[in-house]
Amino acid sequence: MPAPALLRPHAEQQYAHELAALARLDDRPRPPSWALSPWAVVTYLLGGELSDGTVITPKYIGPRRIVEVAVATLATDRALLLLGVPGTAKTWVSEHLAAAISGSSTLLVQGTAGTSEDAVRYGWNYARLLAEGPSPAALVPSPVMTAMRRGAVARIEELTRIPADVQDALITVLSEKTLPVPELGIEVQAVKGFNVIATANDRDRGVNDLSSALRRRFNTVVLPLPASEEDEVAIVTRRVEQLGAALELPPVPAAAEEIRRVVTVFRELRNGVTVDGRTRLKSPSGTLSTAEAISVVTGGLALSAHFGDGVLRPEDVAAGIVGSVVKDPVADRVVWNEYLEAVVRERGDWSDFYRACREIAG
Repeated sequence: MPAPALLRPHAEQQYAHELAALARLDDRPRPPSWALSPWAVVTYLLGGELSDGTVITPKYIGPRRIVEVAVATLATDRALLLLGVPGTAKTWVSEHLAAAISGSSTLLVQGTAGTSEDAVRYGWNYARLLAEGPSPAALVPSPVMTAMRRGAVARIEELTRIPADVQDALITVLSEKTLPVPELGIEVQAVKGFNVIATANDRDRGVNDLSSALRRRFNTVVLPLPASEEDEVAIVTRRVEQLGAALELPPVPAAAEEIRRVVTVFRELRNGVTVDGRTRLKSPSGTLSTAEAISVVTGGLALSAHFGDGVLRPEDVAAGIVGSVVKDPVADRVVWNEYLEAVVRERGDWSDFYRACREIAG
C-alpha cells in the first residue's frame, strides 16, 4: 500500500531535488556544518539556473540584498531576527534558510503565550526522573539544544509571543553558545554551525517586547511587503499554484484576472490610496497581507472547482475578500462600504465584482 501523500511537506522534502543539485555543483567555500555555501543558499531562495540546466525556483521574491544579509548573518556567530508585519513571508524564509543550511527545517520552537522555558532549554521525562533521578537518559532536549549538539539551525517562530522571562533564557545560549544543565552538573556547548533564526512582528496584540540584552544578540532583518503590484501578483500566483497542486484542486486557467483584482483591492486599502493616486481611502484594521491574498484566491479556487464551472470568477473571491477586510464588524464595515461605492462601483470592468460583493453584504 503506497504511503499517503503529505499535505504540507517540509521544504527539504518538497525541494529535495533542487537542494541536491545545488550541493552537487556547489564548489564555493561552506561554513562549518553547512550543507551549501552562502552563495548556493541565496540561489536556492531567489532562484536561478545552474550550469547543468537545473532550474531553481524562487522561494522569495524581494530585494536580493535582504537575503544576502540574512545568509551572511547566519555565517557569523550572531543570530538572525526576521521582523515584519504579518504575512511578509517570515516563516517561509526561515524554513527555507534552515533547509538549505542544515538540510532540516524541523528544529522548531513555536512561540505562544504558553511557551515554557522547557521548550527553549530542556525538559524531563518525568517517569524516568521519578524512577531514576536526574540523568542524561531522563533529559528531554529542546530543539535549540538539539541544534547546538548537531551544529544546525534552530527556528523560533513568533519570538515576541513568548513571555519575556522565557525569551531571556536564550541570552546565555546566544552569547556564550552554551546551555548549562545544573541538575546534571554539565553544559551543552554549541558545535560550529549552530545558529538561531527567530521571527517576530510588533503589529498584533499580545506581543512581548524583546529586552535590549536579547535584541543585541540578534541581527534584525526587516522583510517588507512586496514593493510593486507585479511582485505581489507573482508571489500570489506562484503560491496559489503550489497550494492548488498540494490540495489536488483542478487547475484554473483563467485565474490571472481575479488574482490581480484581489491584489489591487488589498494594496489600495492597505496603502490608503487608489492605484492612480486620485482617491484617498480609509484603511481597515487588518493587515491585508500577501498571505491573506493567497488564502482568498485559494479559497476561491476551491469554490470554483467544487461548486462552480471551473473558472475563477468574482463571486468566488468576493466572500474571502470581505472576510479579510471586515475584521471589526462596525468600523471595517464602514471602510469597506465606502471603498465599494467610491472605487469599485466606478470601475466599469469591475461591475460583476461589485454585484458579488453587494450580494455577500446582503
